Amino acid sequence: MFQPFLNRENWQWVCGLIQQDIADVYEDMYLHFAKRPEDLHRLSWREFETLLFRIFQSQGFTCELGPGSNDGGVDVRLLQRDPLGDILTLLQAKRYAPKNKINMSAVAALHGVADVEAAQKSIFVTTSSYLPSARRFAGRTRIPMTLATSADVRDWCRDASEGIIRDKSKLVTPQAVSLLLQNLAYRDPRIAHASIGYSVIMNQFAIVLKETKHAALLMIIPSRTISDDGYGQRGYEVPEIGPACLERLKADTVFRAKRSVHNGKVSYWSGQNLYFPWDGVPRLFDLY
Repeated sequence: MFQPFLNRENWQWVCGLIQQDIADVYEDMYLHFAKRPEDLHRLSWREFETLLFRIFQSQGFTCELGPGSNDGGVDVRLLQRDPLGDILTLLQAKRYAPKNKINMSAVAALHGVADVEAAQKSIFVTTSSYLPSARRFAGRTRIPMTLATSADVRDWCRDASEGIIRDKSKLVTPQAVSLLLQNLAYRDPRIAHASIGYSVIMNQFAIVLKETKHAALLMIIPSRTISDDGYGQRGYEVPEIGPACLERLKADTVFRAKRSVHNGKVSYWSGQNLYFPWDGVPRLFDLY
């Protein structure tokens, strides 16, 4: 019953990660396309260009994403710093249906731009395939040209995901977290709350360690019961804020989330739970 909803939410999460964000938030995006390269067809042409831009950024290239229109036949410029001279690679991306194959004129146009700009390499990337004439032309160019398909993008995403820092707690120092804790007020928008549980009501509180327009790093913190039914099964709780929270700075309690704003209200989606800034009101828990 809920699977279509979960599938849609996951797809929106992956697409949201294509936007510019803090470092190391792209793991789910890379893993998704590494496992399901056929989903590249579901991206818009601009999202496809941006995905390639992010992939090469993760590989250490200095990248420049084109404007999307009137780009002179180049979607991404890749600059690889080298002691013997910088290497410029021009990339052209075409998100085409499988039946719409790339012809010789398309790859010839990219070669012409590479020649004019004195580039050392060029890469043509498509979600379709190439006509034999296009492959023959690419094999004869003076400037080396790579013809890539969805299979190559799949492999690039796999390589990019292997370079991701798995332990998100390494992305922030204990000193920074300690300073944040010292400056937290009781009703602070950097304290987030999510209701969890299926047949019961439970709470999870977290601190927003850092955030940008589209992403955030959150750290789960403990809660404190302020009243209950005498059996600890139903009552109210609030977040426990203090030096003890530093003990939560570890791999299994620090996670990345997609940040969204709807009607002025901020939310954080972890892929499992939806967090909102806590309003300072004690939250009900009910384990019955």
